[in-house]
This record gives sequence, C-alpha cells and structure tokens, in this order.
Amino acid sequence: MDTDAATTLLVVNLGTPEAPTAPAVRRYLAEFLGDPRVVSIPAILWKPLLHGLILPLRGPRSAANYAKVWLPEGSPLMVYTRRLAERMQAAIPEWKVLPAMRYGEPALRRLLRDLRQEGVRRLVILPLYPQYSTTTTASVADVVAAETQGMDVTLIEDYSVDPAWVEAMAATIRSHRQQGGSGRHLLFSFHGLPQRVADNGDPYPQRCVASAEAIAASAGLEPGQWSMAYQSRFGRERWLEPSTQGELDRLAAAGVREVDVVCPGFAVDCIETLEEVALGLAEHFESKGGQLRYIPCLNDAPEHAAALARLVRCAAGKVE
Repeated sequence: MDTDAATTLLVVNLGTPEAPTAPAVRRYLAEFLGDPRVVSIPAILWKPLLHGLILPLRGPRSAANYAKVWLPEGSPLMVYTRRLAERMQAAIPEWKVLPAMRYGEPALRRLLRDLRQEGVRRLVILPLYPQYSTTTTASVADVVAAETQGMDVTLIEDYSVDPAWVEAMAATIRSHRQQGGSGRHLLFSFHGLPQRVADNGDPYPQRCVASAEAIAASAGLEPGQWSMAYQSRFGRERWLEPSTQGELDRLAAAGVREVDVVCPGFAVDCIETLEEVALGLAEHFESKGGQLRYIPCLNDAPEHAAALARLVRCAAGKVE
C-alpha cells in the first residue's frame, strides 16, 4: 500500500454555531460547555444550571456578537479553517486534507467514523491549538482515542515553539509594525484558563509564555516592548492573570497610547479575536485615551499553511 496516498490529515478547530442566531448559538454552546474537559463541574450540578440559566441568557447575547463579525460565507472561524485546509491540501497533494470541528459541524467524531468505514488506516490529526491544554487538545485526543481503534494515528499535541510557525507569527508582526510604526507596544493576548486548571497541572500557561518569548525574539522585540495577558474569561472563579483588559488599563495608566494586539493562541480569526479584541477591547482602550490596532491571525496565509504542512509531515516522519 502507498502509505502517503492512504494518509488523511484532519485539521481540527474548536467549532462555531451554524448561524448568528440564538437557537444556533445555544445548540453550539450546549455541546461546547457540556464537555467535562471544558467545564469540570459534576454534570448533576452543571447541566441544570447550563440549560436553565446560562444558555437562555447567553444565547441571544452571543448571537448578537457573532452577527457583528459574520462573513458572507459564514462564521469567520469556519471560513478561515476551510481555507487553511485547502491551502494545506495544495501543499500536501499526496494526502487527503479535511477540516473538522470538535463541536458543531463538520463534527470530528462523525468524520472519524466515516473514515473508518471507508477503510482509512493512516491518520494525522492537527488540533489548531498551538499551546497544549487539557481543555482543548486533550478533548480532541479523547474523541480520537475513542474512534480510531486499530488505526495508525499521529496526533500533534503542541506546536507552541515550532520554528516555522514562530517565524510566520513574527513575520506578520514585523510587517504590521513596519506599516504602522515600530514604537507601538505589542500585547500578546492568549485565551484565558481558570487558575484552578493550571494549579492542577495544566501546562498551558507555560506554553503561552514560551510562545510569546519565542515570537518576540524572532520579531526582534526587546523585553520592554511587549507584554502578555489572557482574554475571554467566563464565570466568577479566578482566571489566569493578567487579564487582557487589565493589562490594557495598566498600559494606559502608564501613559502608553498606542498598542498592537496579536493573538497567537488562535490559528484563525474568530469571535474572540474579531469581536472581543478588535472591536470591544479597541473601544475600551480608546475610552482610556489610547489606540489599539489588532494584528489579524495567520488565517489562510501561505506562510501559515506552509509552516503547518511542514509540521505535520515531520510529525508523520515525512521530513522534507
């Protein structure tokens, strides 16, 4: 058998509602927030709260936020993930490359079952989470382990300091700073995580620090020219510090008036980057007398696809 020709690569992202409507958002959030990897509260306590209070309240609000950034072709996360998979397919023509979502459609679990029925035996799985966490990558691993018995599977758990990805991130930062002024402070904003999860051994914060340090060094930034923070908090428990909004407030209080924000924890743009950062936090920082410029994710840039294509080929033992 031609091993390369029999290989399927699944490019897995988090997921997204199918439409910017309250019912669609509730369906998506019910699956996402119902995953014990995401919310570890016992189901007997969490499910009534989730379905009785959180989804009815959060659904309409989240739908309105999705509507602000929805593209003509659909959800930004879905659009850019598909485009990225297409570019990776062009870069690895000997493999079959498919996009998949951990929550929502195209559902990872269903795709894995379909591939088993089709007789596919060689799989490479790339979760589009550069920094490993038990709340994200491990949830993908759970589904893969349950659905791929007897298959030859390579799961890429982390690429937080992969040289090609780091350089792609640094290159887009350098490009934007050349266009808009290199004197601006650069803020790395990563998705947040409850402090409790980190205290229990999740290595995510350390992976985020490693990414920020590697990218800053590659971009030629001195320590005083950048900082990092965590966004997208949910609930009332303590989360990783500093928060992105809190760091912006600190910068404003210190007299910093121009800030670039980049989000290296997100492979492609989504509601957290476009609505929360580029719109919401930009407006907040402006109210403090500053100007926030958002640097988009790598999305389907050729350099991003090339870096990830090399990553998966190396992981599969196909070093170029």
